[in-house]
Amino acid sequence: MLEQIAVLNGWIDTKTAKIKELAAATPVSKRLQTMPGIGPLVAMAVETFAPDMASFHNGRDFAAWLGLVPRQFSSGGKERLGRITKTGQADIRQMLIIGAMSRLNWMGRKTIPESSWLARMMDRKPRMLVAIALANKMARQIWAMLTKNEDYKNPTPIMAA
Repeated sequence: MLEQIAVLNGWIDTKTAKIKELAAATPVSKRLQTMPGIGPLVAMAVETFAPDMASFHNGRDFAAWLGLVPRQFSSGGKERLGRITKTGQADIRQMLIIGAMSRLNWMGRKTIPESSWLARMMDRKPRMLVAIALANKMARQIWAMLTKNEDYKNPTPIMAA
């Protein structure tokens, strides 16, 4: 069993190195990796499995395609939001949630400004809910980055006057 594990670990290491090499060669993957929480594996998955971003009208449509938007039970002008739909591309959705969780871990938490929406949400919501909200936001930012052909721009916090 230990020999099989060693062989599989070697195989995984070679495939991971190949993915990193391919991600460094393509401009789309390089652009996506400028966002915190997205590494070579997520960037290559988005580039490979996601359809052309021009087929989505906005970032919410892309997030809905991934299954990262809440199910709506709205009626009569009252908005009721439920759990995420989990329909669509499960692989990319799971990778974005894992990337968001890595952003919320100890090392990533140090770079989050205290006045940001993410810090305020982390104070009052469960960690997994915050990770899914962050993954939703990341999906919308991916759509914007790829449609505008721009690198990630770190949002500047708005100071109170």
